[in-house]
Amino acid sequence: MSLNLNDKKAVVAEVSAQVATAQTIVLAEYRGIEVGALTKLRAEARKQKVYLRVLKNTLARRAVEGTAFAPLATDMTGPLIYAISEDAVAAAKVVHDFAKTNDKLVVKAGNFAGKSLDKAGVTALASIPTKEVLIAQLLGIMQAPVSGFARALAALAEKKQTEAA
Repeated sequence: MSLNLNDKKAVVAEVSAQVATAQTIVLAEYRGIEVGALTKLRAEARKQKVYLRVLKNTLARRAVEGTAFAPLATDMTGPLIYAISEDAVAAAKVVHDFAKTNDKLVVKAGNFAGKSLDKAGVTALASIPTKEVLIAQLLGIMQAPVSGFARALAALAEKKQTEAA
């Protein structure tokens, strides 16, 4: 079903708003995927706060025109689904994880912070832990010396109590 001019302008404006705040865009070819599988992909994308949409490539090119994601325009051919996220790794992770279970979804290209990524680059980006996991790891590293010192003091206090008894 074709869109009239006002509908096309609305779609471009909506996607442009998403692109303006995005850090990552991932393009994937979805040819041959069943509707139920795409519904699962969309549900997972919503959970991860990833904007996921099937777009006409000409409208997507207009939405990224003049942004850091403009180099992606050369890869916008064929039936594509666009994953756009403010989180640096969320879009790549959602698409990559789904592609592992469904071989009909083929990662085509991506762009992170203005740098074009091929399929291997998107895979590498998807392997990076999420922001929350990285923060938890950092806090664990920062707490390790303090907790180690506290355990040593507790052991010393226990040793002195057994000696006194």
